[in-house]
Amino acid sequence: MKNIYKSYYLSNGEEIPVLKGVDAIIKRGEFVAIMGESGGGKSTLLNIIGCLHPVSGGEYFFENENISLAQDDYTLAYIRNMKMGFIFQSFNLISRLTALKNVALPGLFAGLSHGERLNRAKQRLTEIGLGDRMNHRPSELSGGQQQRVSIARALINNPELILADEPTGALDSKTGEEVMRIFSDLKIAGKTIVMVTHTPEIAKYADRIIFMRDGRVIDCNYKLNSTQ
Repeated sequence: MKNIYKSYYLSNGEEIPVLKGVDAIIKRGEFVAIMGESGGGKSTLLNIIGCLHPVSGGEYFFENENISLAQDDYTLAYIRNMKMGFIFQSFNLISRLTALKNVALPGLFAGLSHGERLNRAKQRLTEIGLGDRMNHRPSELSGGQQQRVSIARALINNPELILADEPTGALDSKTGEEVMRIFSDLKIAGKTIVMVTHTPEIAKYADRIIFMRDGRVIDCNYKLNSTQ
């Protein structure tokens, strides 16, 4: 990311600047946390990395391609679906679908056959310890189990990059630690992980922290010590 700017506009045309010249590099295989005060631009930066929001200025390169030049929704949707996996604080599961069908859904957009989607979904759910909960709907699962389902869903297309926005924000501390151990295993398996969090105990799982304030990166190699 080179000199990234992002603004939003109110209905009256007033500009609300959110990112103000962000420079950052995330290397393949890193686990990076983004921290900072509320309103500092953390989630906006994550959405730009995930090709969910276009930049207002600057350049964003993903796998040596200048994504900031991509204008059509098809190209951006392809990159998101095939190269990235998303994990959210609120899980974003479809309530009427079972865990298995929730996990399998992104495979539909990737063009996988029905059988391949289900096979991959079963494998992912088994890997995260939910092999016996495949046919349960979200309302029949605990918060931690729902977040595990969302992690399995994010992994169904074997993405290179995992993007997580406050993935433990709706969980108690013990369940949050269990989810972070899954993240650590993904890191060991070679996945690149970018995570927004407010919680120092969660951020300590990352290799380094990008610390933001008022729409700018203050430190790209921020570290938390044992007393923080």
